[in-house]
Amino acid sequence: MYHHGSKATFGPDLGSFARNIAGFGMGGPGPRFPYPGRARRGDIRTAVLRVLADEPMHGYQIIQELSARSGGTWNPSAGSVYPTLQLLADEGLVVAADSGGKRVFSLTDTGRAAVADLTDEPAPWDVAAAHSDVTGYAALREAGMRLAAAVVQIGKSGDKTQIMSTIEILNGARKQVYTLLAQD
Repeated sequence: MYHHGSKATFGPDLGSFARNIAGFGMGGPGPRFPYPGRARRGDIRTAVLRVLADEPMHGYQIIQELSARSGGTWNPSAGSVYPTLQLLADEGLVVAADSGGKRVFSLTDTGRAAVADLTDEPAPWDVAAAHSDVTGYAALREAGMRLAAAVVQIGKSGDKTQIMSTIEILNGARKQVYTLLAQD
């Protein structure tokens, strides 16, 4: 349902419950690069050039390749990759060609020269991976968000028995987590 002044979303509305459980919302504990899975400004340009140095690709392939090269720690969005490809095309560093209904991008000679100038810099996906979540916090946060989504769904559509069972499960899980914290 769309409410004036807010974004329509897919899935349950987690509200402040899930965004702020145990400090998991913005400003909570956790890594600060600037956000897990996010690279610094300008890194996407370098990354796209370096990936295209290996072989021509369409935009979605580039996104998948960058995610794979970072071990899944960096997942650039289409909203950053496609404008970057357009910028690189405007600069004469890449050229697009239609292939099987998709726009496949490849480096121009100028683009290959630009990539050669980047060899002294670490690859952006390596930088993103190095600054990724070494403590496991991102995975913990994701698990907490998924649990919160399931709890919200039970709260909205579950019957009394399901809700009571969920409360028992959550109380047991909370006790187990505190037991882990109490161990030396």
